[in-house]
Amino acid sequence: MSLLAGKTVVVSGVGAGLGHQVAAAVVRDGGNAVLGARTEANLAKSAAGIDPDGAHTAYRATDITDEGQCEALAGLARERFGGIDAVVHVAAWDSYFGGLADADFTTWQSVIDVNLLGTLRMTRACLPALRAGGGGSVVFIGTQSAVAAPSQVKQAAYAASKGALTSVMYSLARELGPDRIRVNSVLPGWMWGPPVQAYVRFTAHTEGVPEGEVLARLTERMALPEPATDGDVADAAVFLASDRARAITGQSLLVNAGELMR
Repeated sequence: MSLLAGKTVVVSGVGAGLGHQVAAAVVRDGGNAVLGARTEANLAKSAAGIDPDGAHTAYRATDITDEGQCEALAGLARERFGGIDAVVHVAAWDSYFGGLADADFTTWQSVIDVNLLGTLRMTRACLPALRAGGGGSVVFIGTQSAVAAPSQVKQAAYAASKGALTSVMYSLARELGPDRIRVNSVLPGWMWGPPVQAYVRFTAHTEGVPEGEVLARLTERMALPEPATDGDVADAAVFLASDRARAITGQSLLVNAGELMR
């Protein structure tokens, strides 16, 4: 039997990278994927690539800072497929860089509103359907930076928001456990996909060095000789969304090629 046979998974933050890979893995493993993101054109492109006949996908433009839009996406899952078995939170603001000295705290508040509160809004919107189905799974996509300082770039606001998400995971696992709703996190490190590929290209161009040299700086601290891909992270998320992880809750899984081991 397929890993997610007959199950419906809401995936937030579906674009060209990890969100698309998660949705593709859901359909590949026998499930229905309900896609949300702010840009409808990206959703349509992703759904068409994953599921050309549209039998196992549905999508709706969704800004997770808007509670009503979160509820509408959860409602779409119920209307189209009859319920929700899992939600995987990929949506995030990860493009604001810097540390404390140059911090714009107004922007920090916006980052937290997306990454922490937006994720909680979307989770709460899915709770009635998860409970009605007898339980299910909530999977947060965090970051290795939530538990270890990054050495290549400064992303203090992003790390703080994702660190808070990791912390609230423990509370939610206790709160929702009696309803058989599991809550876990996947923490990627340097994940080979569109954002990291763009970083490598930009850094190589800026410094006038080969892209391989920039990539080598990232991989030299890893136990494995190449970084995890966004597909690898998607596979970990799908595992945690499935019944094969039925006894796992309140856990963080690092998918980072062994750069950090805990």
